[in-house]
Amino acid sequence: MAEVATFARSDQLLVVIDPAARTTDGESVRIAKDVLSAGATTKVCLPEDSDEFARALARRGARRPVVIGDDGALLRAVSLLHRQRQLAECVLSVVPVGGALTLAASLGVPLGAVAAARAALDGVERRLDLLVDDSDGVVLGGLRIPPIRDPAAPDGATAVGPGAGRPWLRTCQSLVRTLVPPKGSSPAAAQGPSRLRVEVDGTTLVDLDQPVEAVSVTPGLAGLAEVEVRPSSVDAEASPLRAEGRTVTVSGAHFRYRADTAVSGPVRRRTWTVGEGALRLVLPGR
Repeated sequence: MAEVATFARSDQLLVVIDPAARTTDGESVRIAKDVLSAGATTKVCLPEDSDEFARALARRGARRPVVIGDDGALLRAVSLLHRQRQLAECVLSVVPVGGALTLAASLGVPLGAVAAARAALDGVERRLDLLVDDSDGVVLGGLRIPPIRDPAAPDGATAVGPGAGRPWLRTCQSLVRTLVPPKGSSPAAAQGPSRLRVEVDGTTLVDLDQPVEAVSVTPGLAGLAEVEVRPSSVDAEASPLRAEGRTVTVSGAHFRYRADTAVSGPVRRRTWTVGEGALRLVLPGR
């Protein structure tokens, strides 16, 4: 994570309210909108679908966007700005409202509507690392292969793999259902050891001859991704393999992975590259 001592104060805001937030917690939405409107000139957008959400961001002009919504809305905004190649020039704020708020909290965004809205008005821009894959997907918190179910989580939830530099990932839970395994395979087989090649900056960390239980990749510090591979062992638990690097490539048998709140795949190969300081997020000043 890289930080800049730049205050993000702006007198013109584009407030984009995710439709799910309006349905889930209309009162928090109203409170956040009132606080933002009292502190700046605001243009409020109420998109009804993802297309209107994208158009609102694309037409923001000189206004600084503030997204009111859950983790899904935050990821949607970041992904859209990335695909439009506007992420580097946009300072983004978020007021977390909705059911899934773990990712926003882990990034340092206050969960209360008033506190988050005040941070959007008077906070500090901080530059955070993220991961970009070779299909132009964006990962803010981390990814895990396979997207296994967490027995301690609510029904249908999955857990994010750990990262040595981000301990919150050890307890982070997803509210998105794990996708069904590929046709012709059983759930048990989908959860079992996989044969994958994991390369970090071109160096092989584990190869196809070593079955693995899980692989996790998270944005770390100073432009490096933190990679952890848990080898499969019959007699005793094998020690995890760890490495850091700017690019991580996983290949082998078809695999699925969970990146933040979404499960993707199956794919045979995927490469993730660290975008150092690519996310310009407004957070409370310290």
